[in-house]
Amino acid sequence: MSLLPPESTETFINLDGGRIRVLRSATQPAAPSAATDAPAVECEQRATRPPLLLIHGGGTDNSAISWYEVFSAFGPEREVIAVDLPGFGRTTGIEPVGGAPELAEFVARVARKLAMPPAVVMGVSMGGDVALNLALRHPDLVEALVLIAPGGLIPVFRNRATQLSAWLAAQLPDMLLVPLTRVANRYVETALKAVVKDPDTLPREVLDEFVREARRPRAGIAYSRYNQASIGPWSMRNNLQPVVGRVDVPTLFFHGQDDPLVNPEGSRLASELMPNALLVLVPDCGHWAQLEARDRFLTEVRNFLADVDDSLGSDS
Repeated sequence: MSLLPPESTETFINLDGGRIRVLRSATQPAAPSAATDAPAVECEQRATRPPLLLIHGGGTDNSAISWYEVFSAFGPEREVIAVDLPGFGRTTGIEPVGGAPELAEFVARVARKLAMPPAVVMGVSMGGDVALNLALRHPDLVEALVLIAPGGLIPVFRNRATQLSAWLAAQLPDMLLVPLTRVANRYVETALKAVVKDPDTLPREVLDEFVREARRPRAGIAYSRYNQASIGPWSMRNNLQPVVGRVDVPTLFFHGQDDPLVNPEGSRLASELMPNALLVLVPDCGHWAQLEARDRFLTEVRNFLADVDDSLGSDS
């Protein structure tokens, strides 16, 4: 039984020859406190607010894992949509498509298939890289960005030696990569301790789904395709720092200060280059910041969305 975030529903669409899982929020607005015309007003406001479009991370992530807290927090106020990327979660019948530009094109096709208006696009880790590429390639689909420990913003992975080692590992053929990934995924709970500051901050339901995802056949291959496209022998091929300043939509960076996977320096530099960006660095927090620092994350995003709504006149 796969995980569904509270206040979400599971649907599927046919796209690119595959069956794509899409999680959607409930459409019923919050109940009013008195017998007034509040439901009609709330429905109208909900319809005029930009939806949230959620893009999960890599590894053995999926939409239900990364966005477990988001549907119940924001679904009563606006539409929330999350998609399982090719090779992840319950999306089937479509091969992994590669790096962030290709994934951004896939997300764009999903958004257009769903006839979505310009959205607040939220991405974590690899999904943050995808969200930035979406904003650069399809600005008509992006009203604002929320980027959680986003990839795609560093020139070199740690140092030259580590960069070369990561590139060599990414070049392994599938005949070796698949069994090695399967063995590594047996210890996914142990590996998680190297990703988050305190695993006890994560909901048990999320941990259980993370383990299930890791044990799925060919789990991790889609992320390997992303790494193969992103990691060069001497530098990162997906580094967006030279062009990120072109993204002028309101952007919130949310990054754990103790992130062991994605250097927060990338978010800091990008936030300075972008004309309309805010950076929130969270102390005592690792890579999965939206789950590790849940309350802080929801507060920062709620304030950010209120500013976006005000600028669009969504509550008028």
